[in-house]
Amino acid sequence: MRNFSVPPLLLSLIFCLTGLLPLIAKAETSAQAGQYLANAGDCTSCHTAPGGKPFAGGLKMANQFGYLLTPNITPDNATGIGRYSKDDFYRVLHNGVNKKDQDLYPFMPYVAYTKVTREDSDKIYDYLRTVQPVSNPIEVNHLDFPFNIRSSMIVWRELFFKVGSYKPDPTKSNVWNRGAYLVEGLGHCSSCHSPRNLMGAIENSKAYTGSVIDGWYALNLTSNPLTGLGKWSAEDIAKYLKTGSYEGKTTVLGPMEEVVHNSTRKLTDADLLAMSTYLKSIPANSSLSENRQKVDATYLVGSKLYIDNCSGCHQSSGRGIKGMIPPLAGNPVVMAAEPNNIIKVMIRGIHRRDGYLVMPEFASRLNDQEILEIANYIRSSWGNAANPNATKSLVEKIRANPGL
Repeated sequence: MRNFSVPPLLLSLIFCLTGLLPLIAKAETSAQAGQYLANAGDCTSCHTAPGGKPFAGGLKMANQFGYLLTPNITPDNATGIGRYSKDDFYRVLHNGVNKKDQDLYPFMPYVAYTKVTREDSDKIYDYLRTVQPVSNPIEVNHLDFPFNIRSSMIVWRELFFKVGSYKPDPTKSNVWNRGAYLVEGLGHCSSCHSPRNLMGAIENSKAYTGSVIDGWYALNLTSNPLTGLGKWSAEDIAKYLKTGSYEGKTTVLGPMEEVVHNSTRKLTDADLLAMSTYLKSIPANSSLSENRQKVDATYLVGSKLYIDNCSGCHQSSGRGIKGMIPPLAGNPVVMAAEPNNIIKVMIRGIHRRDGYLVMPEFASRLNDQEILEIANYIRSSWGNAANPNATKSLVEKIRANPGL
């Protein structure tokens, strides 16, 4: 039998590498968890420009004050966040302040991200360190004066921003608290689904009651039975977030398509049910169901236009054809507080999805007045109780601005 001796230097190296293995495994696990959390925060949608590399920034985000281009958050040292430490990254999420000690603009939803725990922030950081570095210099600020001056954010922060990680409510279940953490924090759902004041801050008294974003109407997420989720079960909401479809009722449109594709469909069923449980607990905004305009749809000009142009597919009763043509009766998109979505669909059409047939565009067939008449007709027919508030100016605006 031969005796083999291991050189001391090699033996030391083996022990060193063996000691590193648990650390490497831990880092990989943290990065994997961070990828899931980044999906929950929908980082891809905002930090990836059309046709651009993932997380390399450049997406245009506009409002009444001008526009910003989203920054590069790949680990590129020169143009991304390669030189950010974990502390720097947490400061961005938690405090809304970048490595240069500049206040961020609230286009970055740090008002919601401040609720993210330090542990989860570190995991997201670990994941972003694994993505491909991309050299992509971004000139972020294209806002009008005086909002292009970052110091103007000092007043805004004092008025509208409260720092603080999410604190579980001991009176609620673990499922509810998990849902609240995801909806209020990483998911930043209120950023799109809440109206904003003249300063661009969320109107807290109307949170989750719906708002126009990129020309689309982000739906009411409160328990309002007419315009919100009052008639949806938690399971219905969870399935909608997973598949982008509420069978027999509606499918996602506009920016929500990206949210489902890049974020919610990648979450676990347990987390989606937790989010749905929390959403079901948001009180209804009663003002949306009061003082509604009463219209006898039988005598509207829209009724004839609907029969001539729409009833062949959606049926005279608005019930559609199961699995082929979505219904208009009881459809949350149709009954939204604002008619933007249905006007957009009539003008542009909609591609095949979830088994439903293609919806042709009617821009060349119907004029602005005819489109508003049909929109108001279907919003007030077959038990739909939405305000018939489509206007010619809104139709003109949507038709003239295909990017809205």
